Amino acid sequence: MTKYIFVTGGVLSSLGKGISSASIAALLKQSGFDVSMLKIDPYLNVDPGTMSPLEHGEVFVTADGAETDLDIGHYERFIGKTLGKGNNFTTGQVYSSVIQREREGGYLGQTIQVIPHIVDEIKARVYAAGKGHDFLIVELGGTVGDIEGLPFMEAVREIRHENPKTTTMNIHVTLVPYIAAAGELKTKPTQHSVQELRRIGIMPHMLICRTEIKLPSDLKRKLAYSCDVDDDAVIEAGDAKSIYQVPMNFLKEGILKPIAKHFELKTIEPDMDQWDSLVKHIIAPKDEVNIAFVGKYLELKESYKSLIEALLHAGAHLNAKININWCDSEKIEQEGAAKIIGDSSCVLVAGGFGERGVEGKIEAIHFARTNKLPYLGICLGMQLSILEYLRNVVGIDDANSVEFDKDTKEPAIYLIEQFLDTSGDEQIRTYESPMGGTLRLGEYPFEPKKGSHLEKAYGSGISYERHRHRYEANPAYKEVLEKNGMVVTGQSHGLIEVVEIPDHPWFVGVQFHPEFTSSLQKPNPIIFDFVKNGLENR
Repeated sequence: MTKYIFVTGGVLSSLGKGISSASIAALLKQSGFDVSMLKIDPYLNVDPGTMSPLEHGEVFVTADGAETDLDIGHYERFIGKTLGKGNNFTTGQVYSSVIQREREGGYLGQTIQVIPHIVDEIKARVYAAGKGHDFLIVELGGTVGDIEGLPFMEAVREIRHENPKTTTMNIHVTLVPYIAAAGELKTKPTQHSVQELRRIGIMPHMLICRTEIKLPSDLKRKLAYSCDVDDDAVIEAGDAKSIYQVPMNFLKEGILKPIAKHFELKTIEPDMDQWDSLVKHIIAPKDEVNIAFVGKYLELKESYKSLIEALLHAGAHLNAKININWCDSEKIEQEGAAKIIGDSSCVLVAGGFGERGVEGKIEAIHFARTNKLPYLGICLGMQLSILEYLRNVVGIDDANSVEFDKDTKEPAIYLIEQFLDTSGDEQIRTYESPMGGTLRLGEYPFEPKKGSHLEKAYGSGISYERHRHRYEANPAYKEVLEKNGMVVTGQSHGLIEVVEIPDHPWFVGVQFHPEFTSSLQKPNPIIFDFVKNGLENR
C-alpha cells in the first residue's frame, strides 16, 4: 500500500517546502524505496506556461510535455527520476475537469459543489499519482489559511480518514524567526500556523522549522508540547550553503527516525556516500570556472533555475566552482560584448521569447565565435547562433526569425505549422494559435553525427532531450550553412536539433533544453562537456 507524506507550509511563502519535500524524497529513495512526488498549485492558471518568468520563475517541462511548476524540476534533480503530467496539477485543471464532466452529463444531474465534487477530483489525482509507489510525497503550494488552498486541505483531511493511520503523514514547514532587538527566537508564528491547520482538521505529525540560527533543545521541546508533536519530530532547517546539503542536514537532525516510527518501519538507512562527496565538491571545490551567462530575465534568477542547477551538477562532478557572470543582453547592446563578458572562460546564451535583448545575444555569440571561446546556445541561443552565422559569415544580411519579423525575406527561423507531438499525434500551429499549450513540448529523439561534440557527449545511438519552443530552424538553410562551415550534427523528424562549428574549439547550439534532464548524481552530457571545455580554456 502506498504511503503518503503531505507537506504544507505556514506563516509565509518561500520557506522551502519544495526543497524540504525533495530532500525527504532523496533520503527515502537512497534507502531503496520507490518514491514519487506530486506538487499541487492553488492558482487558477491551467499551467504556468503563459506566466512571465519574472512573475513565476522558470517553467519546467516534463518528458511527456507538461508545462509545470519549477518545484517539479527540484524533485527530478533530487530523486533522479522522470516525472510527468500526473505529478503536478493546478486549481485550474481540477475545475476544468469537473466542469467538463458536468457539461457532458457525467454527474447525472447533481448540483456540483466544492465538497464533494472538487475535493473528490483532487483525491482521485493524488491516488493516481501514488499508485504503484512505496511513497508519494505531496507538496501543497501556498500557505495554510489561503482561500484557494482550502479544497486541497480538505482533500488531505479526507485521505487521512480513508486510509490506515500508518499510511499517511502530515509535515508542516514553518518559520521560527529571530527577533534581533529582543535577542530571542519566537515560537508564536509556528503555534498560530499549527492552530490554523488544526482548525481545518489536519494534525501535523512533524514540524520542519526554518530558522537563521540554531534551535536550542528546550525551544524544540516547547514547540513539540505546544503543537502536539513528538519531541524527535521537531526538525531544524537552517540556511545551507547548497540546497543539496539539506538532505544531509536532515539526516543529522534525525528526520528518518520519526518517519520510520510513524509508518511502522524498522529502520530507514540511506546510502548517501556519493551524494555527500558531490556536495563537498559544491561547497569546497578545488577548481573554478567563469561562465558568461547571457539572458534577459536576470531580475529573477529563478527564471533560469534548472540551467543554474545543471551548471552546478557539472561543476560538482568536475570538482569546480561555477562562477556565473550575469550578462544582461540589453546591456550588451548598449556597452558591447567585450566589456560585459569580460574575463569569462566560456559563453552560454540561454533561451527566451520575444525580440527584447536579441541583438545583444547575437553580439555575445559573435564575440564567442570570433574569440574562440567555448559556446553553448540553448533554444533561442541556438537559433540566434544560426542568424549570427548567416549574417556575418555567409553574408545573408537580412537573415532573421519570423518571431521578430513575420514578413522577413530570409526566414532562417520559421514557424512550422504541422508537426508530431510526443505521443505521435499531429499538431497544427499558426500565428492565431492560443499561447497556452501550442509549443513543441516534451522529449524528442535525436542521433548525433559521427565525430561531433554531440556524439562525444552523448555517445552514438539515439538520445532524448526535452523541448519548449514555438519556432524552428529552417531546414532550407542547412545546405548553405554546411557549405560555409556550420554543420547540423543532430536532427529529429527532419527538424534541426543541433548545430556546431567544427573549426572552432567548442561551439554548439542545441534546440532542446538540456538542463531539464540534469540531476546531481547524473549531470546532463552536453552541459557537462561545455563546462569541462570552459575549465580547460581558462
